[in-house]
Amino acid sequence: METKKMFIDGAWVESSSGNTFDSINPATGEVIATITEATVEDARLAVAAAKRSFYETREWRDMDAQTRGDVLLQIADRMDADREELARLDCIDMGKPLREAEADVDDAIHTFRYYSSLIKTPHGGVYEVNEGFGKMHSYTVHEPTGVCALITPWNYPLLMGVWKLAPALAAGNSVVYKPSSNCVLSSIRLFEIFESILPKGCANLVLGPGGTIGNELASNMDVDMVTFTGSTSVGQSIMRAAAGNVKKIGLELGGKSPNIIFADADLEGAVEWAMIGIFLNQGAICSAGSRILVEESFAEAFTKRLAERANAITIGNPLENPDMGAIVSESQMNKILGYIQKGVAEGATLVCGGERYTEGECAKGFFIRPTVFADCTNDMTIVREEIFGPVVTIQTFRTEQEAIELANSTEYGLAGAVYTKDGSRALRVIKELRAGITWINCYNPCFNEAPWGGYKKSGIGRELGVHGLEEYQEIKQININLNPGIVGWYEH
Repeated sequence: METKKMFIDGAWVESSSGNTFDSINPATGEVIATITEATVEDARLAVAAAKRSFYETREWRDMDAQTRGDVLLQIADRMDADREELARLDCIDMGKPLREAEADVDDAIHTFRYYSSLIKTPHGGVYEVNEGFGKMHSYTVHEPTGVCALITPWNYPLLMGVWKLAPALAAGNSVVYKPSSNCVLSSIRLFEIFESILPKGCANLVLGPGGTIGNELASNMDVDMVTFTGSTSVGQSIMRAAAGNVKKIGLELGGKSPNIIFADADLEGAVEWAMIGIFLNQGAICSAGSRILVEESFAEAFTKRLAERANAITIGNPLENPDMGAIVSESQMNKILGYIQKGVAEGATLVCGGERYTEGECAKGFFIRPTVFADCTNDMTIVREEIFGPVVTIQTFRTEQEAIELANSTEYGLAGAVYTKDGSRALRVIKELRAGITWINCYNPCFNEAPWGGYKKSGIGRELGVHGLEEYQEIKQININLNPGIVGWYEH
C-alpha cells in the first residue's frame, strides 16, 4: 500500500522519521491507507515554507483580489469535478452516511465560491476626524495576518478544513494545515487540487498527532496566527502555547447545547428536529442539541415519540446511506459507551439504545445505537460533559424562566434552540440564551454567510461570513496630513 505523503513547499514529502500511521475504515475496521507521520522538524519546515511564501516571494500575498478570487473559483470548480471522490473519501474515512458527506462537499465548494466573491467587495472605512493636528484624512485597510496555522477535528474532515482554508487564503495569508490524524484522505485530495493551482509554499499540509505537531504550530514563533476547532481542553493548551509571541488565536471549541421544547410545540416537528440536532453525523457535531429541555406536561408524549423514532433509525455501511453511520474510531466508540455506562450508574433512565450495534456486517465496525436518557439532572456527567456521540439527555421544566436557567447552566455557550408556536416567547428565550448560534423551530442548519462561534468556554472569534474573513486579517489605520508643514504646536 502506497504511503500518503505531506505537502510542504510545493512538493509531496515523507516524514523525516519515516514513521507512518494507518487510516481505518470505521465501518469495517480495515486499513484503507498508510499515512506519513510528521515530526516536529517537518512542521518547522512547513512553517518556514509558509514564511518564505508570505514575507519573501510574496506571490500569493501580493496578488490582486480579483485574480486571487478567480484562483479560488478554479479550486471550487476542480472540487466540483471531483465531488464524488471527495464525498466517498470522507464517507469511508470518517464513517458518516454518503449523503451527508456529499452535502459537506457541496458546502465546501460553496465556501470557496463565497470567499472568492467576498474579497472583491468593499472593506475598510474612511473617518471624519477633528482638525486638532491640521487637515487630516483617516482611513483603514484590511491586510493579511501572515503565516496561519490551521488545526481541525475529524467530524467534518473536508468541510472544517475548508471553513479555515478558504478565508485564510482569500485574505492572502500563507498557511500550514494540520487535519485530525483520524481522517486525512479528503485533505490530501484537496491539496492535490491545490498543487497545480496555488503558488509554491502558500499552502502546506502536515499530517500527525496534535499533541506534538499541533503544539509546535501553536508555539512556533514564526506563526502569526493559530486557529483550532476541537475540544475545550486542547483549545486551552493552544492558548497557552500561543502566548510566546502573542499570536492571534481563533478557537471553535466544545458545546453542550440546549434544545428547549415547550408544550405547545408540534410533536412530530419537535421530534424530527431534535433528532437532527443530536443524531446527524452520529452526534459528532460541536453544536449538537445534546440537552433536550422539555416542558413537564409535554415530556411523556415527547419522550415516547422520540424513543420510537430513535429505535427506527437504520444503522449500517455509510456507503449504502443508512440513517446513521459508524463512529470514527474504536477509541471514540469506547469513550461514548463509557459515558452511557456512567449515565446509568448516576441514575439516569435509559429510554432506548445504550449499546454497541453489531448486527450483520456492522459487527466488524464501530457502531452505537442512538441513545436517549430521561430523568436527568444537572449534576450528572452526561449532562455536564460533551460526549460527541449519538447520546441525548432529557430534563424537564415548568416555567419559561426555569427553562432559561437550565439552558444556561453550562460552562459552554455554542448553540441552542427553542421550539414553540408562541413567537414572542421564542424571541424572549433566544435573547436570554448565552450562546452564539441559535435556532427557532429547527436545529442545526448553518450557512456560510453567517458567523459561527460561541460564548464562554465554547471559543474565541467567529468563522464563516464576513467575520470569518476578518479573523485572518489585520486592520491598519492610515492617517494623511493633507497640508504638510508646520502646525505651530510648540509655538505657544
